[in-house]
Amino acid sequence: MNGRIVVEELTKTFKKGNVRAVKNVSFQVEEGEFFAFLGPNGAGKSTTVQILTTLINATSGKVEVAGHDVIRQPEQVRQYIGVALQETGVDPDLTGREMVELQAYIFGFNKEEGKKRAQTLLEIVKLTEAAERRIGSYSGGMRRRLDLALTLVNEPKILFLDEPTTGLDPSSRMAIWEELRRLNKENGTTIFLTTQYLEEADSLADRIGIINKGEMVAMGSPKELKAQIGHDLITITLKEMGRVEEAAGVLRKQVADIDVISRNDQILIYVEEGTKQLLEVIRIFDNDDIGITDIQLSSPTLDDIFLKLTSEPMEGVKTHGE
Repeated sequence: MNGRIVVEELTKTFKKGNVRAVKNVSFQVEEGEFFAFLGPNGAGKSTTVQILTTLINATSGKVEVAGHDVIRQPEQVRQYIGVALQETGVDPDLTGREMVELQAYIFGFNKEEGKKRAQTLLEIVKLTEAAERRIGSYSGGMRRRLDLALTLVNEPKILFLDEPTTGLDPSSRMAIWEELRRLNKENGTTIFLTTQYLEEADSLADRIGIINKGEMVAMGSPKELKAQIGHDLITITLKEMGRVEEAAGVLRKQVADIDVISRNDQILIYVEEGTKQLLEVIRIFDNDDIGITDIQLSSPTLDDIFLKLTSEPMEGVKTHGE
């Protein structure tokens, strides 16, 4: 199966500072699957992606991409993958068409084949009207669509995308989402996506892996991950930020079977029978003269899962009350 990824006991230690960026990570991505890889900054996701795409070597472990070992067979791996990183090496003085044709030439297309392939891809990413413009004049959204076209030149079995929609306006983001869905569903392309937008992972991915401090802490479909909490969420915003830890301590002491996370001026409480507990929390805070400016009751979302597993919100994603 050429569209499969297998990672077993992957570890990466950087000699400088003796930092273990990835610690015995194991997971699989099946052929044709849309997989999202999430984690806070510094969690190890970029290091993992760099290893999977043959950019750096692992310290130990087994990694196979498209049926080939990334250490012993990097050239074979590169024949099957497309990679779009955050920093791209496009020439701003070339036109969009020239850039795609150059990429086709690099992958071994002859001149006529390269022109046909470039035209097809420019149509797919909706850049035909801007094809003769220099890339230096492209907007951020246009550049990201061009990046996608460049990664598709060799018709990859596996597509690695590192935060492909970061900084884009909603319209451009939706256009990228639409094309990724088409590639995955119609072409059967395996997609490995890192993103800072949790709604992106929730909308697109079949499965999600969450990495934190170099270790895998969760794996499953968006629905399965949300079910892991299985409780209601009470979000409380206090009048005084300095009393958050005090308030959280009061709740832990007085309420049984409660899971409390404190963050900035908010307290997040995961409980069963949220409506009943809501009244109890209000009563406790009132007795302790702890002022509340806002209180909400909701079902858990993917950002709640992320927050609970990593103890911090995903960058770029607004969580409850923000």
